[in-house]
Amino acid sequence: MQYEIKGTPFPVVICRLEPNETVCCQRGGMAWMSPNMQMSTNAGGGIGKMFSRALSGESIFQNKYTAVGGIGEIAFSSSVPGNILPMEISPAKTIVAQKSAYLASSPSVELSIFFQKKLGAGFFGGEGFIMQKLSGQGIAFLEIDGSVVEYDLGANESILVDTGYLAAMDATCSIEIETVKGVGNALFGGEGFFNTRVKGPGHIWLQTMPIASLAGAVRPYVATGN
Repeated sequence: MQYEIKGTPFPVVICRLEPNETVCCQRGGMAWMSPNMQMSTNAGGGIGKMFSRALSGESIFQNKYTAVGGIGEIAFSSSVPGNILPMEISPAKTIVAQKSAYLASSPSVELSIFFQKKLGAGFFGGEGFIMQKLSGQGIAFLEIDGSVVEYDLGANESILVDTGYLAAMDATCSIEIETVKGVGNALFGGEGFFNTRVKGPGHIWLQTMPIASLAGAVRPYVATGN
């Protein structure tokens, strides 16, 4: 599969498929396509995987598009202002991403749920108790809120992340929750009561404008009509 990512701040990934090649996507992700792209909708692996996708924030059913009778083209658009991030998934590289990050992928990429090992990381970390895990083999495209900043963390390295700013990480990374020190800092600092500590080893992708933060920034103007 060949692809090209265009546009900002609402990007689109345009995929060029060889004859009989297939690409999968979330419901409503397709923006436009050539007439020879044939669509099929199914549960994508049975009841277990169907509910696994539902718990990870995606549709129960999965759309598949196949190029029939020649080379085909299909485009998938982002639903939020930000970036589309291509990920090369392999048995040696499994990715854990924020809920609803998945946009499209090769059919050999498996989307499943990822439970935080510690309840505190799920309830207070902002990334949610359930995240998405992408495994298998192939290319996957993720939606990132705002711009992307990347870090490589060593085995003894970590970074503190505010609620919602962790977009994705290698599955070799881990998450812990830490309370903000000092009652005054927690109550009046404006940063909340908890931070997420992401520990290496592994690569992490941070996003500069979580959709919840964007909604909070525009809410006063929507409410007042200004």
